[in-house]
Amino acid sequence: MNAFLRQLAPSVTNLIRLDHTQALATFHQYDPTASGRFRRGIADNVCLQLEIHAQLEEEIFYPVLRLVLDDDAMKKAQPEHDELRTLIARLKQMVVTDPTFDHTFNELMRQVMHHVAEEETTLLPAAERLLPQQLTDLGAQMARRRLQLTASRGGEFAGSLARSLSLGTVLASANTLLSGASLLTRRGDPTRSWTRPGRASSSSSSGAGFPTR
Repeated sequence: MNAFLRQLAPSVTNLIRLDHTQALATFHQYDPTASGRFRRGIADNVCLQLEIHAQLEEEIFYPVLRLVLDDDAMKKAQPEHDELRTLIARLKQMVVTDPTFDHTFNELMRQVMHHVAEEETTLLPAAERLLPQQLTDLGAQMARRRLQLTASRGGEFAGSLARSLSLGTVLASANTLLSGASLLTRRGDPTRSWTRPGRASSSSSSGAGFPTR
């Protein structure tokens, strides 16, 4: 890829950050007082996003990064994905009237927030430092693979979006697209780190906001 196209194309690290932003925006649309249909739609949508995101990282990003990085954060990345998959499977099998549904959703959010913070403060800056010449090509691979995975699950996405559609969801999606456009036009900033959104909805049975561990 020539230098001009490299400047225009998003890097793999910025694509990952954009995924994180979108997932966090979806988490923040969850309202434990909303209808079961709405809550199910939000939960299904965020689960789909996370499943595709994890697969993309495991197929494209992690294998290359492991060749140049062997620290604790890299070693924990795959086990953390496995923990998220366990929670996702549990949430998808639950009926929304289950009294532990909201708690399980919030536990998933908590673990995702921990994983995002770990990646954005360690793995992504390491990749930008150690793999600067490969980031754009990896980004192109990830974008192509995302199209394949999303197309194969288009019906699931459509169903979850229809159930979760509200004014808040539309506004959050628009905000995500705008911030994503700004992010993708940036030329790799390894100093950028994860920041906390202003608020989060949660059930009374679990901690509010964005817990850390």
